[in-house]
This record gives sequence, C-alpha cells and structure tokens, in this order.
Amino acid sequence: MRTYRDLFRTPEFTPLLLAFAGLTGAQTVGGLALGLLVLDRTGSPLLSSLAMFGPALAQLLGAATVLSGADRLPPRATLTVLDLLSALATGLQAIRGLPVWALFAVLLALGLAGSVGGGVRYGLLHEILPRTGYLLGRSVFGMCAGAVQIGGFAVGGLLVATLSPRGALLAAAALHLAAAATTRFGLRPRPPRATGRPSVPQTWRANARLWSSPSRRSVLLALWVPNGLVVGVESLYVPYAPGSAGLLFAVGALGMLLGDAVVGRLLPSSWRHRAAVPLCALLAAPYLLFALRPAPAAAAVLVAIATVGYGSGLLLQDRLLALTPDESSGHALGLHSSGMLAMQGLGATAAGTAAQLTSPAIGMTLTAAASLTVTALLARRLS
Repeated sequence: MRTYRDLFRTPEFTPLLLAFAGLTGAQTVGGLALGLLVLDRTGSPLLSSLAMFGPALAQLLGAATVLSGADRLPPRATLTVLDLLSALATGLQAIRGLPVWALFAVLLALGLAGSVGGGVRYGLLHEILPRTGYLLGRSVFGMCAGAVQIGGFAVGGLLVATLSPRGALLAAAALHLAAAATTRFGLRPRPPRATGRPSVPQTWRANARLWSSPSRRSVLLALWVPNGLVVGVESLYVPYAPGSAGLLFAVGALGMLLGDAVVGRLLPSSWRHRAAVPLCALLAAPYLLFALRPAPAAAAVLVAIATVGYGSGLLLQDRLLALTPDESSGHALGLHSSGMLAMQGLGATAAGTAAQLTSPAIGMTLTAAASLTVTALLARRLS
C-alpha cells in the first residue's frame, strides 16, 4: 500500500480516522480552555501546564494496571464507551465553582480510562491495514491530528474569547459525543485480538515480555523521553506568551503535520532507519534559542521548525511493530502511547517546576536541553 487512494479505499479506515479527529478536536479545545481556566484561577504556570497535559501522568498508572485490555477487549465497544466517558468528564469540568482539586481528579480519571484507548485504536489500525500500510496510515493520523489541532486551537481561542473557558469545555464534550457516534456506527464489531480476561497480572506479564528485549526497550525509550520532554516545553506556551499561545500551538501543529507528511509519504525506505535520531534532535534543538526570549513571531518560526521532528515517532513506531508479534501489537502500541503520554505529563511537571523557579523562557530552554541529552544517549542503540 503506497498511495492515499489505496488507504482511503480500505474499509473502516475513514470512520476510524474521523472518530480520531473528533477526539483530537475535543482534547485540543478542552485542553486550551482548561489551561487558561486554571491559570486565571491560580496564577500558577505549573498548575496551568498540568491542567493541559497532566492527564498523561495517569497513563503511567493505566499502563501498569489495565493495559492488557488493549488486545483483550472488543475494539468498537471499548472506543465508544471511552468517548462517552470523556464527554461526561469534560462536561463536569465546565461546572461553575468546581474546586481546582476536583478538576484534577476528573483529569486523573480521564487519563486512566484513556490509557487503554491508544492501544485499542492503533492496534485496530494495525488490524485494518496490511503490514505495509501501517506507516502510511499512521502518518495520515498524525497529519489529521496536526490539521485538527491547528483548527482546534484557533476555534478554541475564539470560543474562550466569545463564550468563556467553560463554554469551550462544553463544545469539547460535544466533540467527544460525535466521536462516540462515529465509532459506534462507522466500525463493525470485532472480537478481541487476544484471548483471556484483562487483568493487572496479565498487564504486568505482557509489559515484562515487551521490556525484556533490548531492541524494543531502546525504541520505547526513544518514543517516550525526548518527545515527552518537548511536550513539557510546549506546556509553557501559555505562561510564556498568554496572548499568542494559540498561535504557537497552531504553528506547532502545522509543523507536526508537515513532518508526518514527509516521513509517511516522501521519505525513501532506505532512509527510514537513519532518520529517526536526527528528527528526535530537531524536535528539541530550536527551543534552545528561547533562552534569548524571542518575540512571538520569531518564537512561532522556531516552533514550526522544531515540531517537524515529531515525524521521528512514525519511524520508531514502525520499528517497534517490526520487533513485536502481531498478537501483542495492541499492547505494544498502547505501552508506547501510555508511556509517551506519561512522559509528557512528567515533562510538563518538570518544565512547569523549572518555570516556577526561574521563568517560562528558561524552563523551556532547560527542558529542551534535557531532551537533546537523552537523544544523544540513545543514538548509538538506535543506529
């Protein structure tokens, strides 16, 4: 499978993509609204960044407890229920006067529920597409995420300005409902990919098997840590430039879209093995210049260049699937997704703490330097 036409002719690919677009739009609008709401109520860069990216921390707990469900639950029903739960939780966050601790409790619940979602979704994508089509299909998902985030941050900023952060949260809840409907009526029921009931011991055993391979371990670390630290950098856009945060997020999504398009469609197969490490480095390097406190326009250029590096994730995922048996593909992709999101939450915490102690610009620079350091340490193992 080499063309987009072949991809969209594949049954069930389009509804799965549309449901993902609805989920991404909901998370984009809701995350921006919640980050601004928490910043307005607390004045804390740390809490603001955690409000936007903190649910990812719960992914770590989910990966250790419920991730075995990624291959042992029926995909359509699981994704539909998760979207419905997300709609309910996002609606709860819009309640006026809800204490800040309650907002974060809801975020924790969302993270736990969503820890299974990534494995189910991308395991299903791997099931729908032939092996040779996964990289192209996953790149389209990345491009879709970039396009939806560009529109989502623009629309989210407009909704916050015209309605309020709470009104934007209600719009995000409606998008979650739309994603649930698309999943329920656009996909056919399928049995689980693996036998047995999901359980904590099953999760531990599967994680241990995947982690026991040095090659898979290096790929997983490369998927988790450099990416997670850079998302920590991005979590400081709001305190760095409150009036231009939407612009920075939007151009970042544009850069990610470009990177996924180049890697998924244009990059020759002979270059794929060698390109992952340079793209990981590109993801962080431009942020070192934030030490100079660039104006919003210059900052937007740096962000657009850096986020092209997110294309490294496609190459590393493809390598992970090549190292993993098919019956464990959902769990492996779920472990990648949960670990990456958990590291994003840790990255947001680290960057927010650094910003609290110094300034947003210095916090961004230090976190980007940490990402580059990790990439350098992993480079030899990935070569």
